[in-house]
Amino acid sequence: MDKRVKKLPLMALSTAMAESFKELDPDSSMGKALEMSCVIQNQLARILAEFEMNLEKDVLQPLNRLSEEELPAILKHKKSLQKLVSDWNALKSRLSQAAKNSGSGQGGGGGPGGYSHTATANKVETLKEEEEELKRKVEQCKDEYLADLYHFATKEDTYANYFINLMEIQADYHRKSLSSLDAVLAELRENHSQTDPSPPMMAAPFSRVYGVSLGVHLQELGRDIALPLEACVLMLLSEGVKEEGLFRLAAGASVLKRLKQTMASDPSSLQEFCSDPHAVAGALKSYLRELPEPLMTFGLYDDWMRAASLKEPGARLEALQEVCRRLPRENLNNLRYLMKFLARLAEEQEVNKMTPSNIAIVLGPNLLWPPEKEGDQAQLDAASVSSIQVVGVVEALIQSADTLFPGDVNFNVSGLFSALAPQDKVGDRPASEELRATATPTPAPALAPAVAPAPAPASAATKERTEAEAPPRPASPKVSRNPPEAATPAEDTARKSELAVGGWGVQGRRGGQSRPSRVFSREPGLQPAHPSCVTLGR
Repeated sequence: MDKRVKKLPLMALSTAMAESFKELDPDSSMGKALEMSCVIQNQLARILAEFEMNLEKDVLQPLNRLSEEELPAILKHKKSLQKLVSDWNALKSRLSQAAKNSGSGQGGGGGPGGYSHTATANKVETLKEEEEELKRKVEQCKDEYLADLYHFATKEDTYANYFINLMEIQADYHRKSLSSLDAVLAELRENHSQTDPSPPMMAAPFSRVYGVSLGVHLQELGRDIALPLEACVLMLLSEGVKEEGLFRLAAGASVLKRLKQTMASDPSSLQEFCSDPHAVAGALKSYLRELPEPLMTFGLYDDWMRAASLKEPGARLEALQEVCRRLPRENLNNLRYLMKFLARLAEEQEVNKMTPSNIAIVLGPNLLWPPEKEGDQAQLDAASVSSIQVVGVVEALIQSADTLFPGDVNFNVSGLFSALAPQDKVGDRPASEELRATATPTPAPALAPAVAPAPAPASAATKERTEAEAPPRPASPKVSRNPPEAATPAEDTARKSELAVGGWGVQGRRGGQSRPSRVFSREPGLQPAHPSCVTLGR
């Protein structure tokens, strides 16, 4: 039996697995799975060898005797009988013809014809003797043939049992194989669950993260913000917001693929990708692009386009607010989350060169696109034209993020990525500015002149001293929204100033560049609290 087992392909597979798992950690999930697979292949090989041996002994050998001994004898007698019957029929035809000739000769009278008649009569007698002998042989062969047939008929049930045994042996083989597989699979699943106790939220299969609808993804993982969106935003906030050309420069295909696979299989291991912000940005763009329906939805596509076509900034802003209110809850939550981050990214535009217009150009087509209609060339032409309007919509959303999506955003909303970002909550201005504002505590009374309704313009000497010494930036009026007290007039005026700085629109493009549709709309005499405030919305 051992020799037979060694020749089976299953045993060869088991041997190859045995050689392979020696190179792996025996305590790893892969190592245990490979080792147990090696064992089960060995068991299956032995079960198969036993099946083949029983098949040969109980089915093949009896059927071989039937086909090589008993059936050939029956066929031989049948063939002999057919030949004898054929010869007998031929002889009877000759005898009948000779008898006719003999009868016609007797009517001719005597003379020389008498000798001919005698010869014919002798021939008839000879043929009769031959016919009798041949008839006896036919009867004898027929008896032998019938005896063989009767013998075969008496053993018919035995021969039928051979085929029943065949199916019983096969069923027994499959039962034993299935039983062995079930036992090993149960043990393998138990060991695998012990070595990889990942929570359901972190163990989503790759196909259930990228390329599935937002609602299905959020429902399966029990999240409010999409996993790739939150993870990528926190990684970029950690080290990427000042990276030049973010979202515009492409990452390496292999790194991007590995990041997407890690995102789906083990999001807790994403920290290694923080040093490659372009790959992180590419993973975020890929997630938005692979959604079956855009984040801003097909159903509201025409409404977004109508809002973008409005020329008057106030009317356009109101139209955008109305469309945002009509978004499904999960789409609105994720769009608000993303726009708050993009507004934060645009605040570093002097360093990263990513203005709201540039961000909209590279991300807009991934956030909104028209529904596809096959064979409609006019639809394709309209889609290319509407891409400009899409960029305008996304740019306006970024610039007016604080108005359209009021309130602060807790970017680490799930609490799973605390290691990726230094802070969970980011408001309406950069975290770096908040840190600078709190690094050197400043008494509250000293902040009042900085946010007065009409301070005097900063002198050139003041600007030089500010750039040289880089004192802590006064707290933004937006930070004062955290206390429960109502905003002071000075804070309200400063908030209007920041909104005016960020309130750009898009009228047209020249050479691929967007140009502002209006300048700062400040109240007379209103100046920013600090020179750095001027750069926030640019």
